[in-house]
Amino acid sequence: MPDRETSTDVIQQELTAFARRARHKAVQLHHELTLVAHSMLDHIRRNGSCHAADLAAHFMLDKSTVSRQIAMFEAEGMIVRETDPDDHRRQILKASEKGLDQLKEANRQRRSSFRERFTDWDDADLAQLAVYLRRYNAADVH
Repeated sequence: MPDRETSTDVIQQELTAFARRARHKAVQLHHELTLVAHSMLDHIRRNGSCHAADLAAHFMLDKSTVSRQIAMFEAEGMIVRETDPDDHRRQILKASEKGLDQLKEANRQRRSSFRERFTDWDDADLAQLAVYLRRYNAADVH
């Protein structure tokens, strides 16, 4: 059994490879929606709406980075802005029909890709990976 340090090194290497592969695969599957764009648009969809500052906080990104992404979304017709009824100085971001359609298609392609990748995995292994990933991502370590 490897020691904790060795295991941590392997995990770091494998998560890095996973992230690189995910970015590359996202471009292959749906070049209109990068992995970052997909994640942000999906966050907006899951929440129904949000403010730009919510995206920056959730993804731990600089506000200027989020502003550029929002401008791209808007230029491509994937989001709409509405005045926040609780604070007329702020705007609420919502996914447009076009954005929802692109997200739906990207999700369909990604699910298909994952199904192919996990063909040789049994249900128990797949469920355990899901548990471990959820546990890892839920850990709030700064």
